[in-house]
Amino acid sequence: MMKEIILVKYGEMALKGQNKGTFEDILFKNIKYRLKSMGKFNYSRAQSTIYIEPADESIILEEVIDRLGKVFGIATLCKACVCEKDFSDISAKAVEYLRDTLEDAKSFKVEAKRADKTFPMKSPEICRELGGILAENYSHLTVDVHNPEITVIADIRDTNAYVYADKIRGAGGLPLGSSGKAMLLLSGGIDSPVAGYMMAKRGIHISAIHFVSPPYTSDRALLKVEELCQKMTDYCGDIRFYCVPFTKIQEQLKLRCPEEYFTILMRRLMMIIAQEIAKKDECVALITGESVGQVASQTVQAMVCTDAVCHVPVFRPCIGLDKTEIIEIARKIDTFDISVQPYEDCCTVFTPRHPKIRPQLEQIEKAQEKGNFAELIQEAIDGTELKIFMVNL
Repeated sequence: MMKEIILVKYGEMALKGQNKGTFEDILFKNIKYRLKSMGKFNYSRAQSTIYIEPADESIILEEVIDRLGKVFGIATLCKACVCEKDFSDISAKAVEYLRDTLEDAKSFKVEAKRADKTFPMKSPEICRELGGILAENYSHLTVDVHNPEITVIADIRDTNAYVYADKIRGAGGLPLGSSGKAMLLLSGGIDSPVAGYMMAKRGIHISAIHFVSPPYTSDRALLKVEELCQKMTDYCGDIRFYCVPFTKIQEQLKLRCPEEYFTILMRRLMMIIAQEIAKKDECVALITGESVGQVASQTVQAMVCTDAVCHVPVFRPCIGLDKTEIIEIARKIDTFDISVQPYEDCCTVFTPRHPKIRPQLEQIEKAQEKGNFAELIQEAIDGTELKIFMVNL
């Protein structure tokens, strides 16, 4: 019986110079965590590749690959057959191991990767000889070096050779947790889960904060956001979720401030609260799903007024995307259908009829000062509840 292994390769991490080892260690740890419930594996790494060998015959490699496909930091991955570093063994196993793949294909080519330069055959010779053997055994195949349906790869490394067909594209990016922590303002709409995913792809480990305003927002609206949070763990890892009671603040905003400023002031107070909770959670930045011009609170002038209360960076990865692009990513990460469930969040409560779309910072600051929200802000922080969502392993 042929021995199979999973090869995991990473892209931009290889360019990290002296810091490369740190990124590799984090990715290694993340992979082990994601696979720990699937059985026992033997792990090793060399030459920008992680080798994952199942130690249990009951492990289904396709399921392992599916789970690894959502781990940030992985550029490509594949199942491979382990061969001796002998061309006769490589060619014999390639014919048998790739049978199901090649029988259903029409064209192919062979690529050779010769990391071990002591191997007696050079790459062009390996391609030519192995290609001839495969063409002889699968006479229906044609060789197409420019646009093949299947690319067969013979990978000659230090201890073994490996044969596999086309590589599977990974999630890319940087390993989760390699870029610190940030707090995501999670609204329950389409945009904010996408923003969290995009920052997680850059190595940010996210926590999430959500504002509720019962009885104006329902229990079902909160459950929807919690469902989103759980879904996001597929890519974002374990998430600490903070739920902030916001009813009193919104009611007092309506009473104490001009209606046209309501949305901007609400956003400012949310940012103040989010920063305080982020500090306790050791997050060093905030993340929002804002996109320029999408709604009244997302004009450039409005964002200036919002950012004026922030003393940490505010990441807006969706800032230049249009709605179609954001929806495309939401569908990819499987959050779209949850986000469009018809349950309103607190951002839609007391929406002004004519919001100020080009607010002046001085006017906004005066309105907030006059409203005197310090006690209500502290009360909301004290009433915040924490829930932890874990990756489904």
